[in-house]
Amino acid sequence: MPTFQFEAMDSTGQEIRDVIEAPNEEEAQATIRQMGYFVTKIGVKKQKKAADKAKSGKKRGFAIGGVNSKVLTTFTRQLSILQDAGLPILRSLRILESQCKPGRMKNSLMDVCDEIEGGSTLSEGMAKAPKAFNRLYVNMIKAGEAGGALEIILQRLADFQERSQSLKRKIKGAMIYPIVVISVAVGILTFIMIRIVPSFVQIFEDFETDLPPMTVVLIAISNGAVRYWYLIPGIPIGIWLFIKLLRKFKAGRVGWDMFLLKMPIFGPLVEKNILARTTRTLGTLVSSGVPILEALNITRETSGNAMFEHLFGKITESIREGESIAKPMKEYSKMSFHPMCAFFWFFFVAGPVGLLLYMGRMNSRVVDDLTVNMVDVGEETGELDTMLYKVADTYDEEVSVLTESLVSLMEPLLIIVLGGAVGFIVIALFMPLVSLITSLSG
Repeated sequence: MPTFQFEAMDSTGQEIRDVIEAPNEEEAQATIRQMGYFVTKIGVKKQKKAADKAKSGKKRGFAIGGVNSKVLTTFTRQLSILQDAGLPILRSLRILESQCKPGRMKNSLMDVCDEIEGGSTLSEGMAKAPKAFNRLYVNMIKAGEAGGALEIILQRLADFQERSQSLKRKIKGAMIYPIVVISVAVGILTFIMIRIVPSFVQIFEDFETDLPPMTVVLIAISNGAVRYWYLIPGIPIGIWLFIKLLRKFKAGRVGWDMFLLKMPIFGPLVEKNILARTTRTLGTLVSSGVPILEALNITRETSGNAMFEHLFGKITESIREGESIAKPMKEYSKMSFHPMCAFFWFFFVAGPVGLLLYMGRMNSRVVDDLTVNMVDVGEETGELDTMLYKVADTYDEEVSVLTESLVSLMEPLLIIVLGGAVGFIVIALFMPLVSLITSLSG
């Protein structure tokens, strides 16, 4: 006798999920109605043995880590197109799973298909594959299923992911040029210090030439580079490991994230990027029908910064007490003194000067009046999602302009710094050579 999995509502409107055995679907529905329930969804539940057999019959490739965001974005867009064309969800997933290359995404889609064949919903199946589908993704799919608008939700989710990918590509693309130039310059200068300068030093020693101060300084730097060459890659790697270790502790993570938001030059870029991402995330969740408290919790978890996690946590607490979003957003967006943040300012920004700069910036807000006012207007007019989208678009544009400005500014700065370094080396080496040639010709 087949087993039917059903969803129903009782006389109080509460949702009921259960299973029942019956010869066919009509008798199963009649039995459920006799129990006093109103059937909203019913289907045959696959037997566990059959599902296990199906799972064991499929070959799953070896996979490490999660799913690349670009792969997930492409999958979401393709799934939204298939759903808009009217294909059943299971068939759509099977088509996309067959197109995937072996890896985490393909394995996750296999698992989701097996869960759906076993009677689960799409959101329930995706919730069991957290390496591919995070809480934001699962909750939006769940809201789409509840509202009967899964294809619309998938389109919004695909749009959201594509905008996020576009912003990431702009920032990464802008950073490639200075990183490559700096890396090549450091390599060339290191080669000069280790290989070229010692040859000139040998010449100066053979002729017992009096060296000017610039040459003495250059030789000292060259001797240090030859003797302690391992510190050239070791210092940046050591600093990176030190920061990573400190971030394992709550105080270290909070201090570093606060430093990132207000650090010189790149701080505004980090702050506006996080604001653009969090407001777009919250707007997408609200427009998809996700409850506001759940939407705030998801936004807090995906913000990627301890300061914003604290801010959205306070907003959630205030909403539970009956407050609006705008008021706690303005009240709790101020940064206060944090000892670890002060340490990072002292360590990375010229010691005492860095501490003075930190004291001047520690009370600044991470959310400006523009965002607060637009959120306030959105709450009053019932268009919170629209206002959040407008804020996100504004910050996306500001991030693009700021990124281009920083790249334009860094190009002449890099040329000046590299020109100064090369000029110092040339002058320091050729001054004693000129003196030597003059004395020999005389």
